[in-house]
Amino acid sequence: MAARVVAVVVAGGRGARAGREIPKQYRMIAGVPVIRSSLALFAGHAQVDAVQPVIHSDDADLFAAASAGLDVLPPVSGRETRQGSVRSGLEAVAPLNPGIILVHDAARPFASPALVARAIAAAAESAAAVPAMPVSDTVKQVDDTGRVAATLDRSRLVTVQTPQAFAFPPLLDAHRRAAAAGRDDFTDDAALAEWAGMAVAVFAGERANVKLTTADDVARAEAERLLDVRTGSGFDVHAFGEGDHVMLGGVRVPHTGGVIGHSDADVALHALTDAVLGALADGDIGWHFPPSDPQWRGVSSDRFLGFACDRVRARGGLIAHLDVTIVCEAPRIGPHRDAMRARIAEIAGIAVERVAVKATTSETLGFTGRREGLVAMATATIRLPWSSA
Repeated sequence: MAARVVAVVVAGGRGARAGREIPKQYRMIAGVPVIRSSLALFAGHAQVDAVQPVIHSDDADLFAAASAGLDVLPPVSGRETRQGSVRSGLEAVAPLNPGIILVHDAARPFASPALVARAIAAAAESAAAVPAMPVSDTVKQVDDTGRVAATLDRSRLVTVQTPQAFAFPPLLDAHRRAAAAGRDDFTDDAALAEWAGMAVAVFAGERANVKLTTADDVARAEAERLLDVRTGSGFDVHAFGEGDHVMLGGVRVPHTGGVIGHSDADVALHALTDAVLGALADGDIGWHFPPSDPQWRGVSSDRFLGFACDRVRARGGLIAHLDVTIVCEAPRIGPHRDAMRARIAEIAGIAVERVAVKATTSETLGFTGRREGLVAMATATIRLPWSSA
C-alpha cells in the first residue's frame, strides 16, 4: 500500500519585502490569491491525501477568503520562524500518521502537478529529497572586505526549491531535536535534515517555480501571466438641455445648461465604460444598462464604469490604462482635468498615473461647434490571463 502523503503549506510570514498592506501570500496574481494557487495544487493532486495550511494568527479572515471552497485541513498558527511554523504543521498532522510529508512555501504559487509527483517519488526512494535547479551564473565567494576570495565550481552547485519531500517520522524527529537544542535558524527543511544526519537527494526542479519575495517579483509574475493585452474603444454623445452643470469624468462642472440623458449623462464615463467592455468583448453600456429600464434614470455613471472594471477583475485581469478625450466648445475642461483623472482612477481602482483626460474643440464645426452638445471618445487597455481569451 502506498504511503499516506500529506502536504504542509507554510504561509505564516509577513512578506514585508513584497510591500503593500497585506502579506505577499494573499496578493493577487492574475486575479487569484497567491496562497490559493499553492493550496489548490496539492488539494487537487491525486497523490496527496491531505493539505495542512500554516498561517499567521492575524490572517484568519484573509485565509478564509482566499481558501474558500478548497478541500484543506483547518489552518494552524505558525511561529516566529519558518522552522517553527513548519514544526507546527508537522505536529498538527502527526495524528494522520503520514508516510511522506511535503513541505511547500505558499509564496511559490507556480509549481506544477508534475513537480509534486516527482517529489513524492523521490521521497519514497530517498526519504529526503529537494527539487533543485543548476546554477547558470558564475558564483564568487567574497571575503569580509568585499573582495573575491574564490570562484566556485558551478557544476557542483544548485539552487533548491519547494516542495521538499521527506519520510514523515524522521523529519518530525529532526524538528523536535532542533527545537530541544535551541536551533531555530535553518532556512529550509533540507538544511535541518542534513544537521540531523539525514542524506538529502535532489530531483529536477522547475524554472517557473519561483518564490515571490519582493514587490518586483510579484509585479513580474503578474505581468508574465497577463499576456493577453487588449484595447477597446468607446464613444458617447449627449445634447445640452436645461440646468446649471454637467457631469464629466465623475466631476460636477458648472455650465450654462445641463445635459439630456437617461442617467446623469456623463459622456466621459459612458465612453470609458464602453471602452472597457469593448476590450472584454462583453457587450456595451446599453446592453448591460438599457435606457428603457427606469432603474437607471438619473443614476450616477460611476456605477457603470465600476461595473465594467469589476468584470475585468472577475476575469483575472487588470486595467493598464484609460484614456478619454472630451470634445466641446464649453464648458472648459482644463480647470477640472486633475479632478476628473482622480475620480476616474478611484472608480476604476487604478493609479491616477494610468488615467489620461484630454479636451479639444471642433473649431466651431458641427453640433459641438454650435454648442448643442458634447462628445467623448475613449480607449481602454486591459491585460487578461491568456487562458481567458
